[in-house]
Amino acid sequence: MAEDRPTLRRRLRAARRAVPAADRPRAAAAVDRALARLGLPKPGMRIAAFEPYDGEIDPAAILARARALGCRIYLPEITHMRRRRLRFVPESRPGPREAVSPRWLDLVLVPLVGFDARGYRLGVGGGFYDRHFAFLRHRRTWRRPLLLGVAFEVQRLDHFAEEEHDVPLWGVVTEKRAYGRAAELAGCGNGRR
Repeated sequence: MAEDRPTLRRRLRAARRAVPAADRPRAAAAVDRALARLGLPKPGMRIAAFEPYDGEIDPAAILARARALGCRIYLPEITHMRRRRLRFVPESRPGPREAVSPRWLDLVLVPLVGFDARGYRLGVGGGFYDRHFAFLRHRRTWRRPLLLGVAFEVQRLDHFAEEEHDVPLWGVVTEKRAYGRAAELAGCGNGRR
């Protein structure tokens, strides 16, 4: 019998937290190198990222390289928990911060609990990202933004049942390999999109 989503989340969060502290910086550096080989980020991109918690892989190396390329970094900020609303605001700016529409982002580094090779993401269960990027489900080709999951390989599932509201990722990159369109660009050919 297949595990339900709450059970999958518990198991995958435990696996993510169990990644040894000594391995975490090496894994994050490997993900950054893989993205660099893919030509991401490109100079001047508008990038949404996240601050890691609960054992998530740290995107700091990617963001440091992005800043050096003149990219603008935005972070998610929850504006209404019950209505599942968030906005993307510029990082580290004092005073009022003007949000950018998800449609105007170029690259979104997406946190996740689990994923499969088809590009489906198991998030924390709030539906924030699926709600704000739902417009991508109606596009035949993705030009912007690219939704790119960054994760540890231990978060990969062989397959899980996606739900109607799930927005598939453009790709996922772990310390071991790339999946989805990212895999196609990397020459792995193991993705669906």
